[in-house]
Amino acid sequence: MEDIWMRIVENMTDRVSGPLKFRFILQPVMASIFAILAGLKDAKTGNPPYFWSLLTDPASRVDMLKDGWKSVGKVFVLALVLDVAYQIYVLHFVYPGEAIIVALVLAIVPYLILRGLVTRLARK
Repeated sequence: MEDIWMRIVENMTDRVSGPLKFRFILQPVMASIFAILAGLKDAKTGNPPYFWSLLTDPASRVDMLKDGWKSVGKVFVLALVLDVAYQIYVLHFVYPGEAIIVALVLAIVPYLILRGLVTRLARK
């Protein structure tokens, strides 16, 4: 099990300096743009901050997840495809778990952080 974690850590650090490293800037920027637009829309319509509402409002969680996925889903899929391409090109093997981790970090995390923050800032 320790070998798996060491491989994952080594592969993740190699991605930063390897081919296709531009995606580590491009994809969070794209996710941020979608988060800013959605956060401004939330502020105009009076919706609560996104991530906090996902955690605390089970009644509207499904609708919020669908709305969030509409915004950031394409960026997530692009991050997944680009990481699989990187793995085929560099590692000559595909590790699906690593691809999902990278896609989550590059697309979903920036979106979750910024959407609620923009909503709060836009209301002030």
